[in-house]
Amino acid sequence: MPQYRIRHLTRYTYEEPVSVCHNLAHLLPRQSPRHFWSYADLEISPVPAVHSERIDYFGNRLTFFAIQEPHRELNVLAKSIVKIEPTGEENISLFGSPAAASWESVRDHMCERLWGDDLEASQFVYESPGVQATPEVHDYAQVSFTPNRPIGEALLDLTSRIHHEFVYDTKATTATTTLPEIMNARRGVCQDFAHLQIGCLRSLGLPARYVSGYLLTVPPPGTARLVGADASHAWLSLYIPGHGWLDIDPTNDLIPSEKHITIAWGRDFGDVSPLRGVILGGGKHTIHVSVDVSPLK
Repeated sequence: MPQYRIRHLTRYTYEEPVSVCHNLAHLLPRQSPRHFWSYADLEISPVPAVHSERIDYFGNRLTFFAIQEPHRELNVLAKSIVKIEPTGEENISLFGSPAAASWESVRDHMCERLWGDDLEASQFVYESPGVQATPEVHDYAQVSFTPNRPIGEALLDLTSRIHHEFVYDTKATTATTTLPEIMNARRGVCQDFAHLQIGCLRSLGLPARYVSGYLLTVPPPGTARLVGADASHAWLSLYIPGHGWLDIDPTNDLIPSEKHITIAWGRDFGDVSPLRGVILGGGKHTIHVSVDVSPLK
């Protein structure tokens, strides 16, 4: 079972003193059927006057902290050790049952009376603040989701199209860029590509959720490193009744396995932002983020 050590440092430097700041962080890994953390901790400087943790609506670990003394710099270091159970071939295959079912049958199933996992997944069919299923997004999705096409085959085709038709550009978008703006620019980052594919799936009545985490790549000599390595990364999951949640990564056009490390999931980026908050004072500020993911023997 692969095991990884993760260090995620976020540093804010302020032009003027900040007198008070309140923050929410999704930086500690959650437990899931395939992800197990053996150590997880936050080191915050200056030391917070208030520091608490709870489980949010989606089951993620959410940390709140407040600093109530003047400061010109804020450092938040998340440290964790995570073990990941590799995905078996039977879970990777998108061409066996039930992924061979038509996408329409999945859509229709989600409109029936539901319970258990199906009911929980149904909340991810609807639009969310960061993912609006516009007509343009719906039309883009329908190119891949043709009548009676197997849902696994259609999903792979949509993933590949986003990967090849949109340019990875770290300067093209911000955290608040909308889907129409992404469609118009045809460029963005992993967050944008995940939002786009989620919007496509939801526009068809299919449940899809946003996944935040990290990506480790160790490329062979002479080959390119995968986009998103040693940085926060984002992908998505599609729910297939009878199968469960299936991860897919449009940024790199692949099905995540043991090198994708999940931290949190929700409807969109706004539900699982790594660090956000409000401050009093500060003036202009700069932010520096450094992520190191290293395998442990």
